[in-house]
Amino acid sequence: MSSYCKVWINGKEWEGDPERKLLDVLRNDLKCKSVKDGCSEGACGTCTVLADGKAVKACVQKMGRMDGKRILTVEGFSQREKDVYVYAFGEAGAVQCGFCIPGMVICAKGLLDQNPNPSRAEIAFAIRNNFCRCTGYKKIIDGISLAARMLRENLSPEDMEREKEEGKDGQEGGSPLKVGAAIHRIDVEGKVLGTGEYVDDLELPGMVYGSAVRSKYPRAKVLAIRTEAAKALPGVVCVLTKEDVPGKNKVGHLKQDWDTMIGVGEITHYLGDAIALVAAETPEILEQAKALVEVDYEELSPMTCPADSLAKGAPDLHEGGNVLSHEHLVRGNADEVIAASKYKVTRHYETPWTEHAFLEPEAAVAFPFDDGVFIYSSDQGTYDTRHETSILLGLPPEKVIVENKLVGGGFGGKEDVTVQHHAALIAYLTKRTVKCRLARKESLLIHPKRHPMSIDMTTACDENGKLTAMKAVVVADTGAYASLGGPVLQRACTHAAGPYNYQVIDIDGKAIYTNNPPAGAFRGFGVTQTCFATECNLNLLAEM
Repeated sequence: MSSYCKVWINGKEWEGDPERKLLDVLRNDLKCKSVKDGCSEGACGTCTVLADGKAVKACVQKMGRMDGKRILTVEGFSQREKDVYVYAFGEAGAVQCGFCIPGMVICAKGLLDQNPNPSRAEIAFAIRNNFCRCTGYKKIIDGISLAARMLRENLSPEDMEREKEEGKDGQEGGSPLKVGAAIHRIDVEGKVLGTGEYVDDLELPGMVYGSAVRSKYPRAKVLAIRTEAAKALPGVVCVLTKEDVPGKNKVGHLKQDWDTMIGVGEITHYLGDAIALVAAETPEILEQAKALVEVDYEELSPMTCPADSLAKGAPDLHEGGNVLSHEHLVRGNADEVIAASKYKVTRHYETPWTEHAFLEPEAAVAFPFDDGVFIYSSDQGTYDTRHETSILLGLPPEKVIVENKLVGGGFGGKEDVTVQHHAALIAYLTKRTVKCRLARKESLLIHPKRHPMSIDMTTACDENGKLTAMKAVVVADTGAYASLGGPVLQRACTHAAGPYNYQVIDIDGKAIYTNNPPAGAFRGFGVTQTCFATECNLNLLAEM
């Protein structure tokens, strides 16, 4: 292969190293920030561009394979195309978090350039390789269909608004700004065109890059951490361990049990635990430095399920034992009423972890500010991030400022700090601006998931089908740290009966620490698990 290649990107010639990834060139050299990095593995479609009119994923394409091709990103659209897609996607309500939208728009252009009047099935096929976790695909298909009509019939956004005001029957429709009217989101343009800023889009002067060295084992005693070789590498800004924390090492939403870093002599709780934080001038030096940090472990047997943690003689994973939370709801005598009922169903159910799969991996940028720190975050709880970071740094909360940039999906998975406090610690100690971001594999490992639950449930009714009582035992695997495991368990128990009229209940629930990834908030917040069991039992009762 030639030592250089030549491509045309948005009409401009580019020459360079054929081994570089197209995504790297687009985002870092040419600042085409509409091209997002959601996975780096060719799975999600947020980095989709057109190469000679064909949709390709920039994160897996080397520049050498693009030699001689013409690459188009949303930045290269004509103003007419930009206006159409902004209006069409806004009108259809196709934009929520927005992280997937530029990739969807690219696929739409690739389709409409070849087929100006596609069917809904053809539109769906064109975006088949692009994930969306917010809107579902119906509204995106609506938006592409509307864009097709506008381009085909040479309609402007102003034409579309006049058409709406006149009404389909030719009568005056009045002002669109009224109660109950559908209006466009104010952030549609930035999200459709890729000009809206997510944290990973930020490039600030003098910015360095930070990341954590993670535990090799889910449960192990850290015997030694050797950082000398990493610190000696040119371009390394710092290598931090627990001993460098100026405040309290443990943070957390409601219960401060989550270790920012695991120190020498301490025991890891899961594979996502940070042992050291490294910052360097470039991402490449950062990865080299992380590989030079040496950690000695004494591997210990992990508690991989609640049964392990509750077994006689099991080690305490946290101070106070392995039961994070216990809920017991009782009304009447469920055992007596169930025994006297004509029909009853008893079943055991297991629900699994569920990954949130938001398309934007976690990222934060922090810099020194007014004797404290300023954090740009992708966050579901800026004040919680402020609180936890102030605990870590030993600062009053007013010295920690947190500002959200656009958030590329969350669904509960971005309520806990993951990189925000790490970035803040590096920035506070080094007085440098730092970006910390998780690769998709790290994100999958580190952030809390939906709680897996083990549910034993009995549901009873009389001979007329009237519900008489229910009894449930719920055990939730809350993983390595508390996160929001207590409130999730509470909701799971208080909603376990569903919307049905039981006058007699007995619901016992426990959230148990293990050495699995933490579990926390997710849409439904515990209710989905127990209501699944309730509905299954009711189906079985109905068949009796």
